[in-house]
Amino acid sequence: MPCTKSMTLTQDAVDDFRAAIIKNYKERARIFPWRKTRDAYKILVSEMMLQQTQTLRVVPKYEAWIEAFPDAPSLASAPFSDVLAYWNGLGYNRRAKYLQEACREVCTFYGGKFPRERKLLESLPGIGPYTAGAVAAFAFNKAEVFIETNIRSVFIFFFFGNTYEKVSDAEILPLVERTLDKTNVREWYWALMDYGAELKKRVQNPSQKSAHYVRQSPFRGSLREARGAIVRQLTEKKSATLSEIARSERISLSRLEKAASRLLEERFVCETKGVYRIRED
Repeated sequence: MPCTKSMTLTQDAVDDFRAAIIKNYKERARIFPWRKTRDAYKILVSEMMLQQTQTLRVVPKYEAWIEAFPDAPSLASAPFSDVLAYWNGLGYNRRAKYLQEACREVCTFYGGKFPRERKLLESLPGIGPYTAGAVAAFAFNKAEVFIETNIRSVFIFFFFGNTYEKVSDAEILPLVERTLDKTNVREWYWALMDYGAELKKRVQNPSQKSAHYVRQSPFRGSLREARGAIVRQLTEKKSATLSEIARSERISLSRLEKAASRLLEERFVCETKGVYRIRED
């Protein structure tokens, strides 16, 4: 059911779209531990972990995390080095820092319980429009409109299949709102995400038509690799010099120095006489 960018969906088109999405969901619904809870904290953990990380990698990390930090107060009070130890392997360590900072604010201002309102969720550290909308939808079944990579793929595939122009999220979001099942928000978004995941197995990634599509740069040889190596070594060994990390990780000292400078600026680590540690304050 392709459409032009100015086309308004008819009710028949909405019904046909919903039917296709739900049929796939009934046949191929994925099962994840975070789909078995309505706890906003646990859902936020899953959403932060799932950013730029494959679901199969996330499942064991999520389960270990929830066992170690079952609620916002336990995460808020944990040493940051312990937090990083459980995050190790997921990459983008800022997410772990933001997650702990968000929990600290929730404990300070909301008695350890996450607020239901999207604007309040979005005001917490590291929580953007998508994550706030997802937590509101999955924890509280609120009819929030949001978009992520699988949802984006579905709408581009169904409604922009015949266009050769790049498609912006601003053009997709009205369609997300128009087709949203407001009575069963959780399952509707799960169904969209599962259809998007299935699409990637069958066709060329529709998200490549997105105006926001960016091919991720190689990890090997990047500053991200050096950052991850420093954090991993300091989490495991508690303290180390950059020369020691360079020998263990086989990464050039110059690249580690650049990464360490960034980590110091971001207050991830501290340094005394050339010895680095995870910063706890």
